[in-house]
Amino acid sequence: MASMGDDKALKSSYELAMERFRKSDKEAGVERRPVSEVQKAAIAEIRNFYEAKLAEVEVLHEGRLRALVDPAERATREEEYRRDRERLTSERDAKIEKARRGDPSQSHGSRGNAI
Repeated sequence: MASMGDDKALKSSYELAMERFRKSDKEAGVERRPVSEVQKAAIAEIRNFYEAKLAEVEVLHEGRLRALVDPAERATREEEYRRDRERLTSERDAKIEKARRGDPSQSHGSRGNAI
C-alpha cells in the first residue's frame, strides 16, 4: 500500500478548515491568545445567565400563545419572541467576546437590562 509520506497524514475536514482560519487570521493580523481560567469562568457565567433568560422568555412566550386564538395576534407575539431571542443572543455574544478580550467589566453586569 503506497503512503503519501509519514509527515503528510490525511487530515479531517475540521483540521483543514481550522488551518484555513488560522492562515486567514494571521494574514488579517488577528492575534490568538489562550483564554485564561478567569476568562473561562466569566464566559461560563455569561452563558449560564443568558441560557436562563432565553428559557424564561420561551416559557413566557408559550404561556401567552396558549391564551391567544387570533392568528394575527399570534403572529405578532411570534415576531416579538423572535426579536427578544435575537436581542438576548446578540447581547450574550457581545459580552462573551468582550470577556475573551479581557474586558473586566463584562460578566453579566447588565442584568437590569434583560427582559
